[in-house]
Amino acid sequence: MSARGRRRKGHDDEPEHPNERWMASYMDMVTVLMCMFIVLFAMSTVDQSKFEKLANSLATGFGAVEVGRIDTAEGVVVPSDMVEDQAEGFIDVTLTDAETAVAEVAKLYTIEDSVNANLAAAGVADRVDFSIDERGLTLGLVGTESFFAPDSTALSPTAISVLEAAAPVMVTSGLQVSVEGHADKHGQSATFATDWELSSGRATQVLRRLVEQGGVDPTLIGAVGYGSARPSSEGTSLADMAQNRRVDIVLLSAQSESVRALIPQALDLTSTLPASAP
Repeated sequence: MSARGRRRKGHDDEPEHPNERWMASYMDMVTVLMCMFIVLFAMSTVDQSKFEKLANSLATGFGAVEVGRIDTAEGVVVPSDMVEDQAEGFIDVTLTDAETAVAEVAKLYTIEDSVNANLAAAGVADRVDFSIDERGLTLGLVGTESFFAPDSTALSPTAISVLEAAAPVMVTSGLQVSVEGHADKHGQSATFATDWELSSGRATQVLRRLVEQGGVDPTLIGAVGYGSARPSSEGTSLADMAQNRRVDIVLLSAQSESVRALIPQALDLTSTLPASAP
């Protein structure tokens, strides 16, 4: 018998073993499925109390908002200056727009209280009207006779006192500031061709005082004159005209447009809360 024949015969005598490598892949798939169902089961039985603690801890740690007492012994609070560089990989816990709007209203009220306290200390608290809307916090310098000489952009001593009291709070707030001049429909004057020049000049004088003496960052402030195009009152009485002669200092909210749109509803909500509510 030839060598080739002997090799073939020896090969035929070997027992046949089918390829069983498919079992390894099958067992891997079963293991993955088992892990998936375990995770789904765990997610369906979340401990709400522990989840809220985690959400509060992470939200506070990431500097989103201060949301009450946090037990730092139960987790890690990331310093705010490390969030941008090292936040990747952490659980993304975000507040809803409604919750953020409520927090923003609380922040604006805090700024208002601080400005009002300074104004009261300077004896000029009755010279400013405050309002909060979707734009932010507005300080209304109403009735130009208190702040400017007739047909003039020069600041009065009262105006200077108001601006000196308000400027420190504006500086610490870090918010963008819009100084907006308005006038009533008085027509051409001896000094200014139109209300546009008069309202713009007064707004610019307020801006300069806030920047040059008040320390407001010039990159965070701007001035605009609306003339008589945006009256706060449509009446023709002397009182109505006085309401339209004004300069508004608006501390602009830094929140997103969707959050700012909810500020009026948040104002309604906070006005219905008990006095003891946070």
